[in-house]
Amino acid sequence: MRIGELAALAGVSTRTVRHYHHLGLLPEPPRRANGYRHYGLRDAVALARVRRLTGLGLGLDEVRDILADDAGRELREVLAELDADLARQEEAIRARRTRLAALLRRADEGGLPAEGPVSDELAALFGDMDRAAHALPGPESALAAKERELLALLEATAPPEERERLLAAVRSMAAAPGAMPRMYEAYALLDALAEAPPDDPRVDAAARAVAACIPPGVLEPGLPAAAPPGADPFIAALFADLAPAQAEALRRAIGLLGEDTGG
Repeated sequence: MRIGELAALAGVSTRTVRHYHHLGLLPEPPRRANGYRHYGLRDAVALARVRRLTGLGLGLDEVRDILADDAGRELREVLAELDADLARQEEAIRARRTRLAALLRRADEGGLPAEGPVSDELAALFGDMDRAAHALPGPESALAAKERELLALLEATAPPEERERLLAAVRSMAAAPGAMPRMYEAYALLDALAEAPPDDPRVDAAARAVAACIPPGVLEPGLPAAAPPGADPFIAALFADLAPAQAEALRRAIGLLGEDTGG
């Protein structure tokens, strides 16, 4: 057989046959006097075996290792590893599809937030914020929208312990009686400081409103009076994205809370 006939018999291209020769997966037969390679039945059997192995999902390096082991022991081990890997992939796909199904159900019910996909817990919080915002006149607070974006960022990127600590604080704040009205009052006061200087007299009122949103026990005792942005990546991102007067109001709010906790 010529190389084209061998390739057609095995269902591959001649380029694939040459590539297998180059990698050492398929022995290259000697050329005849006319310069053409001549392939026999043994070559077709070897090529078909390579095709079967690659069809199982094995890489070409793994196939070469298997073919080099005449006893077949490595083939059994590699196939077992491949089977275990496929089982892990199946489990991961099932978990992803379960998550996607929940998101699709939530989307059909109109409960998928613009910042999604997020956890069910964070989606519920965003739903509470949406309902509170719709009860107020005018567009949603710019600070409220920014906070939602930062919470979604936190959930996606923060280390597990840090994420849980900050989300637990947010959960506690949102669960307090009358929390949402207080939060949106604070948002409104902060929004009004978007173009103000840090010494604007309205900063104190905004700071007190922010402090009133945080129930006792949420923050650790000894909280510093001035929250250094570099102390926490999430806090740093928040401060960096605030206008000067808004950042000052948040610093003063943390200072008030620090006084309450003995800082």
